[in-house]
Amino acid sequence: MAFGCRPRAPLLLARLLGLRRGACARAMAPPPRCLALELPGCILAHFAVGVEAPGARPDPRVAALLGPRGRSFSLSVPVAPGGDCAARVRAARLHQRLLHQLRRGPFQLCQLLRLLCYRPGGEAGDLQHGFLLHDPRDSPDTRRALLALLDSYPEAPRPRLAEFVGDPLSQVWRRPWELRDGQGWRQVGRERVVPAPEPELHPVVPDLSSSGVFPHREAARAVLEACTSFIPEAQAVLDLVDQCPEQVQKGRFPIIVIEGLDATGKTTVTQSVSDSLKAVLLKSPPSCISQWRKIFDDEPNIIRRAFYSLGNYIVASEIAEESTTSPVIVDRYWHSTATYAIATEVSGGLQHLPPAHHPIYQWPRDLLKPDLVLLLTVSPEERMQRLEGRGMERTREEAELETNNVFRQKVEVSYQRMENPGCHVVDASASREEVLQMVLRIIRNHCSAL
Repeated sequence: MAFGCRPRAPLLLARLLGLRRGACARAMAPPPRCLALELPGCILAHFAVGVEAPGARPDPRVAALLGPRGRSFSLSVPVAPGGDCAARVRAARLHQRLLHQLRRGPFQLCQLLRLLCYRPGGEAGDLQHGFLLHDPRDSPDTRRALLALLDSYPEAPRPRLAEFVGDPLSQVWRRPWELRDGQGWRQVGRERVVPAPEPELHPVVPDLSSSGVFPHREAARAVLEACTSFIPEAQAVLDLVDQCPEQVQKGRFPIIVIEGLDATGKTTVTQSVSDSLKAVLLKSPPSCISQWRKIFDDEPNIIRRAFYSLGNYIVASEIAEESTTSPVIVDRYWHSTATYAIATEVSGGLQHLPPAHHPIYQWPRDLLKPDLVLLLTVSPEERMQRLEGRGMERTREEAELETNNVFRQKVEVSYQRMENPGCHVVDASASREEVLQMVLRIIRNHCSAL
């Protein structure tokens, strides 16, 4: 997605999106390093950097994007060698800080686009997040401001800066900037930029299990452990998690999870269903950590999702205890945590989500499973009508649901691809009483204990 209100890309920029799959593969070996650039319209353009293409014809579409009209810069955030959890957390916080800086000062007149740096077929930990900054004025002030920005990072890892330049043959070259002892910032060498085929899976997918859709409790726990030095509340969450057994068993009564976007009637339905079934109503995140939501919602996705993931394990302990004496209704659970992580991390449109039946949609192996998951849905128009005048405080992602139609669709599709257990979709656009009766019928059909 594009960030903020920036000048729209020229038409020639959009035409670059017509990259033919495999067009470059015939002319070169697989590239060692690629870029995935999200252009307006949630379309991804892929480029190979630093490869030779003997006999390849110049591609004017690449030059139109990165070359003579204005000037473009790339900034990427490296992950320290080894890519351990602490390194990923540092990189995510650096990326967030960089985003805030690029939205201010002289950069406000530039276009800011989301950029990924990856290796085709690469494994988890090889991905670098970053941005492409396009200055349509080609102002020297922009370059000076970028170099000054790099100086504000005195310690490694620093963001990596490169500049794109065109030549008379309509070829585009990437020129990295490096800090040389006693010489300051200098451009070193150049690397050719050529179109690259789109990979079968979005480049971020291999990293999802370590950046937001955690497959087990310890993966999420490791993230918050890396945060205790700068988020004191992280230790408090870990202390609560450590009080919960690693393996819990449900009781003899059914567990029903109710999911849904804001303004789908979820709060009303969960309360009404729990009253009708004389069930215990629980929420995720649970009340013991919900007072810290705002703190973690302001952090990068990897930290935010670790918080919500561990909240699921805490509430699982509560579910296990309560289900020994009565049915349990849960207002949101793991499906919410996973769908928002996927929709946030995967750039581009719906077609770039992991395909149906991908392992990322599977329930964590060590998290207590519910008997039934219901997904409440209403039309986008009705959601907007219900949201008007609510005046409730919203998270960053909840606000984006209102303004970003593609993000909302990615959340909804991800919900519907969840497996083991999947979601039973319920049309919640009818009256409250009709929706309640519909939900109760589904529950009774699926849960023999009721």
